[in-house]
Amino acid sequence: MVICKLPILLAERKMRVADLIRGTGINKTTLHKLYNGELTRIDLDTIDRICDYLNVQVGDLFIFEKNDKDQNIES
Repeated sequence: MVICKLPILLAERKMRVADLIRGTGINKTTLHKLYNGELTRIDLDTIDRICDYLNVQVGDLFIFEKNDKDQNIES
């Protein structure tokens, strides 16, 4: 499962989603869904703009963790 660390990154910078919206021009709904872990797909341009604005790498924004479903497939 891919987990977005946007809430952590914003908290570390004492920023709100509204600051990111203003700074990147990304759609409000898109950023709120990403922040709340509700997105299932994301455009590469959106990732690029977030990483550029926050000065982070993609690996700082997203992490991958295996979940039980993934482990059962391998067994």
